[in-house]
Amino acid sequence: MLDEVERWLGRRSWSVADRPLEQLLAAKRGTTVSVVLPALDEEATVGDIVSVIRRELMSEAVPLVDELVVLDSGSTDRTAEVAAAAGARVVARDEILPRIPAVPGKGEVLWRSLMVTSGDIVCFVDADLRDFSADFVTGIVGPLLTEPDVDFVKAMYDRPLSTGVDPLASGKTPGQGGRVTELVARPLLNLHWPQLAGFVQPLGGEYAARRSLLERLPFPVGYGVELGLLVDALHTVGLDALAQVDVGVRKHRHQDERALGRMAAAIYRTAQLRLSRGHLVRPLLTQFERDETGEGKGFTPRTYAVDTEERPPMIDITEYARRRVA
Repeated sequence: MLDEVERWLGRRSWSVADRPLEQLLAAKRGTTVSVVLPALDEEATVGDIVSVIRRELMSEAVPLVDELVVLDSGSTDRTAEVAAAAGARVVARDEILPRIPAVPGKGEVLWRSLMVTSGDIVCFVDADLRDFSADFVTGIVGPLLTEPDVDFVKAMYDRPLSTGVDPLASGKTPGQGGRVTELVARPLLNLHWPQLAGFVQPLGGEYAARRSLLERLPFPVGYGVELGLLVDALHTVGLDALAQVDVGVRKHRHQDERALGRMAAAIYRTAQLRLSRGHLVRPLLTQFERDETGEGKGFTPRTYAVDTEERPPMIDITEYARRRVA
């Protein structure tokens, strides 16, 4: 590890306990905080997350969060209804910037969220978290309130992996989640952006940043958004403006191996785009599924397009610029 990164780990890695809630409220001083939950078919978990944030961080006694928005990216279940009932403002992806046709992908939703939020600090939290704690929000917002030189904060945590088929099963393997992180993202960062080698969860979906930074960054529309934002933030504001906070344990729904393969391909593609704007790798991934027709054909190939599109910095969007002037 680079000496610079070792020094950064000692200076920019904290625990949520390092900043009590009272300290954050005292440091807020008019700074506004928006929390965004990107959601797609998360009716089982989104309501609990919204309820915890409303109860613990948006009360008259604890007014840390000013705005709580659930960005629904086309759910077919009761995600929107459950989130609204719990107290969130729910916005449908396709209602934002209608002149720009929306494409599927998490990054697309995060990018559009800048148009419908107003906080000086924007905090992203995945909507599939279980046993949610308000520490996920206070931990990553804290340094942005107390450290004026910090612009971007990632959460770090243990990620236990379910040992059974049921993702809600009690059997867990400690610290074995984040398979794409260990097999793809961490090697890429260590090899190509060694300054980022100190991030424990570079692909984690819980992070907060100053709006003044986010609006200047391009957003990969799909799974590559976390790696893309992290790399671009490094190049935009430098390592010392980045930080991470230990918030404990993250429990969520795990994806199957084929979905992880598609995620890995998109992340590699995002990295490759940043390494070279010249020759690009073939943006397709073929995977194999067991043929269940009973005809004994073995495996059937399925080819998927790898997310390649990126949205420009939001500050370049005409509607956003008009809103800032207004």
